[in-house]
Amino acid sequence: MKRRDFLTLSIRSAMAAGLTASIPAALLRAHSSHAAILAAGLSDPAMQPLFKQQAPNALAPGFKYMPEAGRLRIRAARAVQMTGLIGADGKKRETPIWGYGAHNGPVTWPGRTLELTVGPFSESLEISWENDLIEGSTLLNHLLPVDTSLHWAYSLPGYESYNIAIDGVPIVTHVHGGLNDSAFDGNPEYFFTPRFRIKGPRWEARYYRYGGPEWNDVAGTCWYHDHALGITRLNVYAGLAGFFILRDEHDTGTADNPLGLPAAPYELGFAVQDRMFRDTGELFYPAFPGDPFYSDFIDDEGADLPAEIFPNGGPTALAEFFGDHMLVNGVIWPNYRVERRQYRVRLLNGCDSRFMRLRLKAVPGGAPEDDYWADGATDPALGDPIPFYVIGSDQSLRATAAEVHEVNFAPGERLDLVIDFKAVENGDRVIIENLLGDAPFGGNLPKRGDLFPDRRTDRIMAFDVVLETSSVPDTAISESTYLSDGVAIPGPVAKTRKLALFEGTDRFGRLKPLLGTAEPVLDVAGNWVNGTLDWDSPITENPALGDIEIWEIYNATGDAHPIHVHLVHFEILDRQPFSARLIEKSTELGEGGEDDQGGEGYRLENLRVVGQARGPEPQEQTRRDMVMALPGEVTRIKMRFDKPGRFVWHCHILSHEDHEMMRPYHVGEP
Repeated sequence: MKRRDFLTLSIRSAMAAGLTASIPAALLRAHSSHAAILAAGLSDPAMQPLFKQQAPNALAPGFKYMPEAGRLRIRAARAVQMTGLIGADGKKRETPIWGYGAHNGPVTWPGRTLELTVGPFSESLEISWENDLIEGSTLLNHLLPVDTSLHWAYSLPGYESYNIAIDGVPIVTHVHGGLNDSAFDGNPEYFFTPRFRIKGPRWEARYYRYGGPEWNDVAGTCWYHDHALGITRLNVYAGLAGFFILRDEHDTGTADNPLGLPAAPYELGFAVQDRMFRDTGELFYPAFPGDPFYSDFIDDEGADLPAEIFPNGGPTALAEFFGDHMLVNGVIWPNYRVERRQYRVRLLNGCDSRFMRLRLKAVPGGAPEDDYWADGATDPALGDPIPFYVIGSDQSLRATAAEVHEVNFAPGERLDLVIDFKAVENGDRVIIENLLGDAPFGGNLPKRGDLFPDRRTDRIMAFDVVLETSSVPDTAISESTYLSDGVAIPGPVAKTRKLALFEGTDRFGRLKPLLGTAEPVLDVAGNWVNGTLDWDSPITENPALGDIEIWEIYNATGDAHPIHVHLVHFEILDRQPFSARLIEKSTELGEGGEDDQGGEGYRLENLRVVGQARGPEPQEQTRRDMVMALPGEVTRIKMRFDKPGRFVWHCHILSHEDHEMMRPYHVGEP
């Protein structure tokens, strides 16, 4: 499916919601051509083994960091990982990656799991995040092609003379879901290079503190990942991500926890990501003319897309990325062996752009002692759905468990599930199936053109029910199980803001996703602004310390966007269709980063809500830091701003936040 075809569908979706606009042909963006992948010396997913290699459990005791006196040193460094990839010659391939590891321990993808007990009397954890992307005295170049035409770390004023080959790769770690102090939040302009030779313009500290009575106060599933300006997508793609699990007095992680939840070894953690590989094993990320994802770019006259979108011949950023290999904890299409009992399964969507809708399918197996599986046991289409329980997501548990048959799963989101494998026979297999496609998500199930030909991205991993059931008592989670006191944020609302999501273009005619306002507002510099705003535009979201606000996020694009707000947890209130008129506007020359003269943005006119509002889905009825904003709808969230300083909010499609769907906001006096 050409990007033009998808864009046409997106425009129709937007117009169906009452949005109207003159959309330039330059908004074209590529969709994958699988035929090109097979002809480009890349790994063929059809040749890869399915459900043969066991995934590591990120919540296993041996996969967790062990702080000493409340301190850790964690480095980002190069390593080699066996993902289970098989080359065209049938031999196993090694994959160079960047991962996290303790200063005296192995570097892995994903990084080892951080775990911290929170609450009013909890102690803090101090972490020294170290950039060890250096070997001896030689700075490492990036594993992936870097588009220096974006607004990124080395495009900022005073940094233009730096480059990765000579000065090193900038990184900064963000604990996603933490009520972090501004100095420790891992904001994009706080980056640093190996040995702190170069520090970002807002860099403050070598040691970051998490926990304590003024940090998060309930159990949840957070994670940590790189957040360097303009190269987040590349650094995370290289492997810089890991779980950060929060415990409290109720959800202790021990077998005698008061909530009766499954505990080790029956609590599992799996990070789901998609990737592409060269046949030699290296990670592949398309960025040049002729690369898969770009080879089917054509303009309205049928010619190749103008070379201007490839500044200096490339590399150039993708509008979105969809890999054709699914990985769980750094292993392609793995399995995990389980008993016939309840397991707690925490999932992290660490993909760049891929929305998923998950369903569990039970397929018949054979005799476990023969390691035999019946024909079709790798195909979820041949299985029968089984229900499972959502018990939490993001930053907390639900009030009670909710039985579901399907659940949406957006980039950056976490799911906390209980799966009862007593629902299947011993020797059977349960496959996690993905019902969504290999294209931007608009809210509906995919059409044929949104799928890779002969794809395998419709399956993620398998649970093989082959272990002998132990004598440890099973748990009894059901819909009547009490879990928490709920998510409501009490107190008067100080302000309701109307914000918006747009798709504009940059000076090269490339699609440029943008944030902005849905109404005229006064920024902190005293200017009236309306519509799309670049990163460097003066701040428009400036809540007072302690204020509760409602943000109404109007999605004026044709695709869904996963929106993440740093610092806070929020309550998802509802969603409602809206109509508006899209008016083109020129973007301004920013104070730093790219020159956007010639780029186009939008503003909204005649904005009004239509139809009925609907409440949050079962997995959204928790403390949240992620929300899926669907096209043609306004999504309302409510939050309290408890710490002063500079933070950011952005789309968690990593390719979008890098170009340039991210804005700073400030709590208290700016």
